[in-house]
Amino acid sequence: MTTANAYPVTQTIRTIGILGGGQLGMMLAEAAMPLGYQCVFLEDNADCPASLYGKVFHSEQLEAFIAAADVFTLEFENTPTATVEQLASLSKSGSKQGMFPPPIALDIAQDRLKEKGMFNELDIATVPFMVVNSEAELKQACDELGLPIVLKTSRGGYDGKGQFVIKEESDITVAWHELKDAVSGKGALTPTPAPLIAEGFINFSREVSIIAARAQNGQVRCYDLVENHHHNGILAKTRAPAVGTSHLFQQATDAITTVMNHLGYVGVMALELFVSKDTRGNDYLLANEIAPRVHNSGHWSIEGAITSQFENHIRAVVNLPLGDTDNVHPAIMLNVLGQYPDISAVLNIDGAHYHSYHKAEREDRKIAHITLMPNDVADLDIALAKLVAVLPNKVGLDKKLAPTVTEDQAKTPEQTASTETDQAVEDAAINVKKSQPEGLGDIDQLSNDQLLNTVKAQK
Repeated sequence: MTTANAYPVTQTIRTIGILGGGQLGMMLAEAAMPLGYQCVFLEDNADCPASLYGKVFHSEQLEAFIAAADVFTLEFENTPTATVEQLASLSKSGSKQGMFPPPIALDIAQDRLKEKGMFNELDIATVPFMVVNSEAELKQACDELGLPIVLKTSRGGYDGKGQFVIKEESDITVAWHELKDAVSGKGALTPTPAPLIAEGFINFSREVSIIAARAQNGQVRCYDLVENHHHNGILAKTRAPAVGTSHLFQQATDAITTVMNHLGYVGVMALELFVSKDTRGNDYLLANEIAPRVHNSGHWSIEGAITSQFENHIRAVVNLPLGDTDNVHPAIMLNVLGQYPDISAVLNIDGAHYHSYHKAEREDRKIAHITLMPNDVADLDIALAKLVAVLPNKVGLDKKLAPTVTEDQAKTPEQTASTETDQAVEDAAINVKKSQPEGLGDIDQLSNDQLLNTVKAQK
């Protein structure tokens, strides 16, 4: 039996309030609609991507936004914690159904020092790090951690901003002058005074991430480990699943489950990790950071998993059972940055799925993503070569391509090779199948473009 507006009589949640109206909010709303839920958004840009799917309230209209929704979530971890705490308090009073994730998750994610401290408390390995409040402390950190190091603001910053790679002593003064305003709260990215954090460099073979969803009853479901490649601190490509990582999956799932349970988390979370080797040559994982929200490295799940990360986040927020997270088909997701490609050329590639964010073109701006899932997995790298060839902004993808390989092949780095995609697409498609595992032959590239997932921001 249903009411006149087609909602089940037992359904107490009808509208989800989302803090933020970017592409993540848009894709959350897309996932909510088939389940019978509407979304509204708190966002100062009235023409944001999410405006296609629901009413947008300005930050000065907070009370109206609250009145319009039954339960709340967010799409961006730098949301003001005061707003999140206010929404969480409404659920305690019984006037609203909840705020997910909880405020503590944002408090941790917004402060790299608290985040690293939490990892250490939970016995999750990280790179060595030190607090930096002065140039003298920075010099001490360089001495104790050894160069190179990565200097970061402990608060604020994203997509590579607010970071500086110090490779030699002459970089120390330059790095300090570039980031010192964060310590006093004068920096554009860090209006609240906060120390810097110096992170020691650990050699790693590749960067991976794991995404999981946690329900209100504590159930946790994890997606496959995926491999990520960055360019200037911005995610360029994700391969799902990450080949040759089955032996690391349990460590990753244990880590993210421990973090989520520790925080009493509800919703989807991403945990970014580095694959390194111990003194015996065995692989192990180092935690980099959490993202308390749906994540760019999980966009492949829209087509590539039984239940997408966006649907599972909605399910958790409205207290529905979580969906199956199994991978249904290997996939590669590429971000479209700055300039839109010819959509006809993209969709002419078998297995290409195009997602526009309806944003204006701007340098290094994420304006769309494309997921490749050809019917025959053997054609995945051929499709990748074709796609890179038609992208106007190749975000570093024209340097090297790495193939999909079997688990056995992934264990033989001595066979590694790479293919230049500035050759004809046909040559790239042929040669790329002769290449070897992604990440294993890319150490020089990793140390430059992905040095602990950071580069000096020069925007």
